[in-house]
Amino acid sequence: MTGFQSTTPGALDTVRATLAKLRSVPELADRYADIVALDSLEDLVHAPVMVKDDLNVALEHLKPKAHQGATWTFQSGGSTGSPKLGYAPTGLYMDEVYAQWKPLGPDDVFVNGWGAGKLWGAHYLFGAYADLTGCTGIGLGAINRAEYDVWLEFFAARGVTALGGTPSVLRPILGHARETGVKLPDLRTVLWLGEAWNPGLDEDIPAVAPNARRWGLYGSTETWVAGTNTPDCPADTWHLLPSQLVHVGENQLLDFTSLKPHGLNPVLRYRTGDAGEWVTCTCGEPGRALRILGRRDGEVKFRGLLLNVDAMLGAVSGQPGVSRAQILITEYPTRGATLEVLVVPARDAAPGLAERVREHILQSAFGGPSTSFHRDPESLGVRLVEDLISNDRTGKTSGLVQRQAQ
Repeated sequence: MTGFQSTTPGALDTVRATLAKLRSVPELADRYADIVALDSLEDLVHAPVMVKDDLNVALEHLKPKAHQGATWTFQSGGSTGSPKLGYAPTGLYMDEVYAQWKPLGPDDVFVNGWGAGKLWGAHYLFGAYADLTGCTGIGLGAINRAEYDVWLEFFAARGVTALGGTPSVLRPILGHARETGVKLPDLRTVLWLGEAWNPGLDEDIPAVAPNARRWGLYGSTETWVAGTNTPDCPADTWHLLPSQLVHVGENQLLDFTSLKPHGLNPVLRYRTGDAGEWVTCTCGEPGRALRILGRRDGEVKFRGLLLNVDAMLGAVSGQPGVSRAQILITEYPTRGATLEVLVVPARDAAPGLAERVREHILQSAFGGPSTSFHRDPESLGVRLVEDLISNDRTGKTSGLVQRQAQ
């Protein structure tokens, strides 16, 4: 068996329909020509793996439209490279999520801390979810450090019971509350989506809100929500939705196939870059669960947003006066991560090179991490160096260096 198994009604018909859509795209038709028939889901092993550019080509040709309601377009990634696009109908498929995952109810006062606008999806995803729960919602969006005190005071006064955001957004807010002695006794639910859980929050939350527990969602703009996580699950382990068919391939890379009968994204063995493995979850729920092992492609998460390392380095290295460049991401236990671009200047580099490179990054970014840079200017730095950081053992120099600050 290859691992392509599902009990979802009509799954094979949905997959066949998706294959027909992809075959109708002139630029992709040859890739799928050798698949004579899909007699079972196991035959998906013969289908080629899709990546971001393949899906964007398909979406540009198909121009999907929802059966009912509006068709919403969102994007992720694309810091200095092309964005990843995704389409969804009104409701953003959250009915299925609500059927499996219920951290919120009618009595909750929920603060939605994901950024809104600029083609970002998480804010609206959780807005759609909140609508199903009947809770009271507060569309907070992104806030900066100068606003933490007044908003924390507001949360306490309003009896906020649930707070959601990416861990890199939640950590500075709750860390500040912990440092300043703010208590949120009514907070019982912390929701997260968009990046791996930050273990530092396991120290902040008990100090600020002893009754709060974490609840997570996993997915992407292309796949939409793929799995759910409860307080009884390890933070890296997910229970898949029935509409998601996930295959663990070579090098443990995951590919996703959508079994949504009216799904708008033609996701057929779509590779996100995440690696994973099948496990038995310690929460006790029967059946296998998916442990996410991290990314294994040219993109990394920075403050909850995808950063294309090669694209960013290409953009920086193309600037006059730049000889070589490297990205250094530093994770801090008490604040958000910082990104520093290390630049080896050319001999004829004009004065002010660091300032010019920094300005170029801010002006050329399409959504993505530039949001964090503008909201927190200290998160981006450019430093001129004589040489880049290399591995003392191998002598190799990587384009990306990630460090944990003590």
